[in-house]
Amino acid sequence: MHVELQNIRKHFGSVKANDGISLTFEPGRIYGLLGENGAGKSTLMKILAGFQPADSGHILLDGQPAHFANPAAALRAGIGMVYQDPLDFPPFTVLENFLLGKDRRLALDFRAASAELKHLMGRYGFEIDPQANIQSLSLGERQQLELVRLLAGGGRLLILDEPTTGISAEQKDALFASMRHMARQEDRTLILVSHKLDEVQELCDHAYVLRAGGFAGEHPLPCDNNLLVEKMFGQVPRRSPRPALPLETNLLELQQVTVRTPRLTLQNINLTIRAGEVFGLAGLEGNGQELLMQAIAGLAPIASGRLLLAGRDITRHAYHQTLADGVAYIAAGRLEEGLVAGLSLTEHIILSAPRVKQTFFIRWEGARRVTAERIQAYEVVGTPQSNADQLSGGNQQRLLFAMLNPDLKLALLNQPTRGLDVRSADYIWETLYRRRAEGAAILFISPDLDEVIERSDRIAVFSGGQMSRIVKASQTSAEELGHLIGGRQ
Repeated sequence: MHVELQNIRKHFGSVKANDGISLTFEPGRIYGLLGENGAGKSTLMKILAGFQPADSGHILLDGQPAHFANPAAALRAGIGMVYQDPLDFPPFTVLENFLLGKDRRLALDFRAASAELKHLMGRYGFEIDPQANIQSLSLGERQQLELVRLLAGGGRLLILDEPTTGISAEQKDALFASMRHMARQEDRTLILVSHKLDEVQELCDHAYVLRAGGFAGEHPLPCDNNLLVEKMFGQVPRRSPRPALPLETNLLELQQVTVRTPRLTLQNINLTIRAGEVFGLAGLEGNGQELLMQAIAGLAPIASGRLLLAGRDITRHAYHQTLADGVAYIAAGRLEEGLVAGLSLTEHIILSAPRVKQTFFIRWEGARRVTAERIQAYEVVGTPQSNADQLSGGNQQRLLFAMLNPDLKLALLNQPTRGLDVRSADYIWETLYRRRAEGAAILFISPDLDEVIERSDRIAVFSGGQMSRIVKASQTSAEELGHLIGGRQ
C-alpha cells in the first residue's frame, strides 16, 4: 500500500503541531520518524491513524483520497498504530481486549480467539497469559498486546510509537526480526517513532526528521548519528556528565523487607541508599523492581521488615504520608498513573502541593503564577490553562518533574526518560543532579542498560523475581548486566 501525506497542518491554539508536512511511505520498507519532543511526530501519526483529524491537507492511499473518522476506520483501510500509552481496557482480560472491535457477533468465539492470540504471541516472541487481567500487565506487555491486535486486524501500514520500551533484549530482537519479515516478505509498511537512534539505525531503511512542527529533512539509513541529531535539534547537544559527590549519610534503609502480591513476592530485601546517591534498578519487567519501588512509596503494603527514612520508621506510611515525608514517585505510565486527563497544568500543580501546605480555598491567581514559574523552570511547552493530556509525551514528563515537592528527599522514578529525545533526557537528569546536590537520593528504573550504568552510582540487579546482587556502576558493563539479569554469573 502506497501512502502519501500532503501538506498536513494541525494547530492547537497558537501551537503549530504540524505545519504543512508532506511525506511518502512505500510498501516493503521500514521508516524511522525522528524529532525532539513536541516536534509533531505523534500528532502527525495520530492523524494518519485516524485518532484525530487534520486542520487541512490530504491522506492518499494508492493515489486515492482517504478520510478516517476514527482509528477503527483507519484499521479497516489497513493502517494501525501502537501508542506510547496503550489504548486498552484495564478491567478486562487480555483475551477480552483482543476481541474488542474484532468480533461483533453476540456470541463470541473465545476458543478460536484464544488460539489465534497464542499463535500470534508465539510468532512474535511474546509471553502473555490470555486470561490475565490488563491491570496486572507491565507497560511493555500492554504495548505487545496492542501490536498483536493490529496484526490480527489486517494492518498493512503499522505505526509503532516507542515499541521497545519495557521489553527485554531478546523480545526486542524477536520483534525486530518479525518487523523485517513483515516488510520484506509480507510487503507491509512500518513506521518506527523512536528516540533511540541506535534502534532506528539498526532497523530502518529511511529516516524522516521533524523539528518544531515542520519537516527538517530525511536521510537513507544507516548513516552517522550526528547527521540525524543535527537535523533534530539544529546542532549536536552537549551531554552533561554526572557530577561526583561524597556519599556519606544513610538516607533510606530497608531491613529484611518482604512484599507480597498475588503475582510476586520479594523476600528479605536489605538495602541502604545514601543522601545524594543515584541508585539504579536493572531487570526485566515483572521481576520485582517496580514492586519494590511502590513499597518504598507506600503504594504497596510491606508484609514484614522495616523501612527507615533518615532514621525514621515509615514502614506503615501510606502514599500521602510518604509525600509529606519528602518522598515522590513518578510512574512509567504518565496518563494512567501520574497525570489526570482533562485537568489543567495549574490544577496539577495545586494537587501536587503537600497536604500540610494546602488550604480549604484555592488561591487561583497565586496558583497560576506558581505554575507559570514551574513551566518556565522546566521548559514545558504549554500554558497554565493547557490540559495535561494535550501536551506531548516529553512535555508531560517535564510536567511530572515540575510537580515534585521542593523539599524532596527521595525521588522514586520508573523510567524517568521514557520516550524522551536525547536533549530532553539530558535536561531531566540535570534537574535531578541539582536535587542530588541538595541532598536528595535518586532511585530509578530504566530498561536502557547504558542509561543505568551512565547515571548510577550503584545498581541492584533483579532476576528470577528477586534482587540478586548489587554492583558498582563504574565496575560493570551493559553486557555484564545483561548476563546478570538473565540469571548467569
